[in-house]
Amino acid sequence: MATQKDVQDLLRLLTAGRNKVSMMAAMGRVKSLQAANLRSISQIADSDLPTLTTAISDEKAAKALLSACKASLKPGSSSKRPATESLSSFSKKQKSAYELSNEPQTPAELEASLALPELINDEERLKEAVVYTNRAPLVLAFAVGLLSYTMPEQPLSSKLSLGQAVVSLNSRSKAVSLGLQSGKGADEEGWGKGQPKVRVMGREVSVLKRSGYEWREAPEEKKEQGEEESTQETARASSSAELSKIEGTSGWTVSASVTSKKSTFVARSITVTSPFEARSKLQKLMASNAELREASHNITAWRVSGDHGVIEDSNDDGESSGGRHILGLMQADNIVNVLIVVTRWYGGIMLGPDRWRIMSQVSRDALSQRLRVAGVVGQEALWGLDLEAMRKTDAPVTGGTAGGMPIHQPGSARSYILKAFGSPPPAADSKKKKSRAALDREREENLGLLLGALDLLFSSWADHLSPEELDRRAWSWYVQVRPDVESGVAGWGGKGEVKLIDILNLRRKS
Repeated sequence: MATQKDVQDLLRLLTAGRNKVSMMAAMGRVKSLQAANLRSISQIADSDLPTLTTAISDEKAAKALLSACKASLKPGSSSKRPATESLSSFSKKQKSAYELSNEPQTPAELEASLALPELINDEERLKEAVVYTNRAPLVLAFAVGLLSYTMPEQPLSSKLSLGQAVVSLNSRSKAVSLGLQSGKGADEEGWGKGQPKVRVMGREVSVLKRSGYEWREAPEEKKEQGEEESTQETARASSSAELSKIEGTSGWTVSASVTSKKSTFVARSITVTSPFEARSKLQKLMASNAELREASHNITAWRVSGDHGVIEDSNDDGESSGGRHILGLMQADNIVNVLIVVTRWYGGIMLGPDRWRIMSQVSRDALSQRLRVAGVVGQEALWGLDLEAMRKTDAPVTGGTAGGMPIHQPGSARSYILKAFGSPPPAADSKKKKSRAALDREREENLGLLLGALDLLFSSWADHLSPEELDRRAWSWYVQVRPDVESGVAGWGGKGEVKLIDILNLRRKS
């Protein structure tokens, strides 16, 4: 049985150094190692390369991992840390938007680690309470509270991520209006093209499906479990019918074409369950489509679930590193049982790094066609995509590692919201100063009061408005209670008072 420290040590090793992978990918790799009875760094170091390769289905990664484990056990190794050092303290050093820092071993532990202060619904206290904050964290608090009623199936980690996405979109819009930023946003440039979207407080947020993320306990009553499975089967049958209707008999979903400097890119995706099926369907696709056979490149990547982990392969077809780039996107998002084909008709002008962005875009578009047809949005846990980070960091994926698509981190959103709601400043002649610990407790209590007031507001309307209408009204409610700050650039980041009685007064009258 692996101890928590064994898991933490492995995660540190896998998410650091030259061959690091994203936290999500590292979690999957740890599970594969545990299935092969390799539960600690020392056990891996004592194993051999064939055993390790079989466990994680990647010889190159196995070599790197074996070397890293052996190196970490050498005296004086910088990889060794005191037993008291937590995963969270190490994760603070991680800066990549592609990595899920502070993620515990299981989804349930992740959700527990993100817990917010208990809601305070005492109306007498709420009527007297005043918090001191700026506008951005109030938007985040509104979004998190709202999502409990408009998208109740989402876990707290998703609510925080989606809420932070709203804050980011709103902040950029405000910065542009004030002249602090210029040019098109990443969404306007098409970085979110092909991704599913959800509406939160009137903002269109590009989202990423969290495949297989199950944080809730299984139903205890067999009857309830049977009913739930029946409902899921009905939904899947409906999805399959729609999928067939849209894709016809071929089973392929096709992206929108993208043309740049006379080169045109199109991606296709299809479900496969074995290496043989992946190769067979690719052969049938090429045999039945003369246009594809005449293309400059047909770049492929596929991943399927095997008895000992994921089996995967890619082919550049003359586009150097192209197959590995597409495979890297699939690895980062934990996409399995799918074959992707990206077709390029070369226009005679070299695109340089821009070809990676376009290949990513059409691949995500083809994949998202499957997500939208299957009704993923509103059914499974979601991440809010950080499109600005995607624009800044998009690059070719090499060496078999990839961070995947950047998300708004729930841990960062939680830290932000916990520290954002102080009490109004004391009078100038006040000599008594509070300790840092006392201020932290005060902020957490204020957040509990604020979330309690918002919960009373949204619950009063939830039974009388559709989720869409509730979302639409939420922004106008925020505008009515947000702190007053100076107009223009002078008010950017400015703080002011929020009287919680003003939130209570927005409730539906009985």
